[in-house]
Amino acid sequence: MRDKPDLVIRGGTIVDGSGGAMRDGDVAISGGRISAVGRVEGSGREEIDARGRLVLPGFVDVHTHYDAQATWANHITPSSCNGVTTVLMGNCGVGFAPVRPEHHDMLISLMQGVEDIPEVVMREGLPWTWDSFPDYLDCLAARTFDVNVATQVPHAALRVFVMGERGANREPATAEDRSEMARLAADGVRAGAFGFSTSRLLQHRTAEGEAVPSYGAAEAELAEIAEAVGQTGRAWLQVVGDYGEAIDAEFELLRALVRRSGRPLTFTLLQNHRHPEQWRDLLDRVSAANAEGLPIHAQVRGRPTSGLLGFELSENPFLDCPSWQALAPLALADRVARLREPEVRDRLLAEASGVSARDRRLRDWDNLYVLGDPAEYEPDPSASLGAEAARRGITPGELAYELMLHDEGRGILYHPMTNYAGGNMDSVHEMLGHPHTLIGLGDGGAHVGIICDATDMAHTLTHWTRDRSRGPRHGIKEMVRRLTSANARAMGLPDRGLIAPGLRADINIVDYDNLRLRGPEVHYDLPAGGKRLLQKTDGIDATLLAGVPVWRAGEATGALPGRLLRSTASPHG
Repeated sequence: MRDKPDLVIRGGTIVDGSGGAMRDGDVAISGGRISAVGRVEGSGREEIDARGRLVLPGFVDVHTHYDAQATWANHITPSSCNGVTTVLMGNCGVGFAPVRPEHHDMLISLMQGVEDIPEVVMREGLPWTWDSFPDYLDCLAARTFDVNVATQVPHAALRVFVMGERGANREPATAEDRSEMARLAADGVRAGAFGFSTSRLLQHRTAEGEAVPSYGAAEAELAEIAEAVGQTGRAWLQVVGDYGEAIDAEFELLRALVRRSGRPLTFTLLQNHRHPEQWRDLLDRVSAANAEGLPIHAQVRGRPTSGLLGFELSENPFLDCPSWQALAPLALADRVARLREPEVRDRLLAEASGVSARDRRLRDWDNLYVLGDPAEYEPDPSASLGAEAARRGITPGELAYELMLHDEGRGILYHPMTNYAGGNMDSVHEMLGHPHTLIGLGDGGAHVGIICDATDMAHTLTHWTRDRSRGPRHGIKEMVRRLTSANARAMGLPDRGLIAPGLRADINIVDYDNLRLRGPEVHYDLPAGGKRLLQKTDGIDATLLAGVPVWRAGEATGALPGRLLRSTASPHG
């Protein structure tokens, strides 16, 4: 090499993201791109000693909700501090553009209800310097980040923008409504959106408890929008929905949207505990669709969807008890002091002795566990609070109370709500091995006081290739491919996800033997002092974005080379 590279990563074991063989070698970087892989002669302007480390592409997360955070923050945590270098937001049909000034509160209510982002945080943080979706992209384009961000046109915001209260109330769209939504969705994609997203999930509700505007939208509405998006020659369709008894009609709708648009489609797939085998049926339908030339991918995750419960968090097993209402507004130290009073304890335990249908999930004792540090996401059912309480001869409520008081009231309980019907993650193992699934659904930026699943990508690398003891694992080469190039290609980003000359130098340098997911902690660093759960992974020596270290040994470097990504007409699927 005649010119000195900007950076050389020396002597690491390269897991290049292709699924191919691992090999020892160097990686040279110049101008933000990889200039050589193998043996690099001569020195770089800067060098990183990666001997004894894995060198792999940065993770590409296709399912996040940083739509608000990206308008006020430069560090897109907890994704960026866990090895993610590209995030796609605007999922599940919710977002903040397009929007009319009179609908700001409505979109805040949507995001608060669907994604559990506190209303006061959004009201304080969102600058609202846009109306149209292209204007929103321009707002993001003026900012810098420690990841690259991409987004999608959200159906709920689009529907409210075009139809106003009629859209919010889920009234049928007229022909004029459909035409305008289709035009604006296509305009958003041409301006740079990577997809159009919608929710057909009844569980998704506004802060007031109403179904989201897109719920139950007619096929004619979705098909016209899909066709308009298809005419742009780019982007995908992202859907989250209910199946259950409606599986035939709902999956046929997905097939129809792909046929009408000519674009790929991705939908959320989890093991629903009420229908514990339906995920297999859906994957069979996915395979059949792809065999017919319909590119449909199920989006899966590497662990259960989990609720975290604790006295410092948004939920705990006593949340619905009358006596909790006086404790909830208190600062944590004051709350803990009251919780340690015997009369308060006895009163809460008495009030929680029943199990209401609405809050059964808060006291699902046989499926509640101590999360621990390091976090354990596949505990044996014999370790549940119900089982442990029986061994101790106390009630599960007493045990939960004791455990959550640990560490001055910061003890955390773990409640796996999907992907755990058998008390293990065998279903996840199969999902991760399917040829037509993508790893996503970490929901970074959302559910900030209840979950912290944006760490799922780092956890997938540790749990599924090294640590799992309760069943088969996956190979490291394949899991790295799934977390990097597979997602990048599906999303329409052929310039990343591989360690190869000419591609973007988005890279993780990992101490694989010591890679370890810490337990989550509450931080009060959102606008208006809002709280959120953050979690980091030990063992990521460095994360490079365009060849620039943005995180080293768990600390931000202050460099912000990340930018808004805009879609192009390049094919993907």
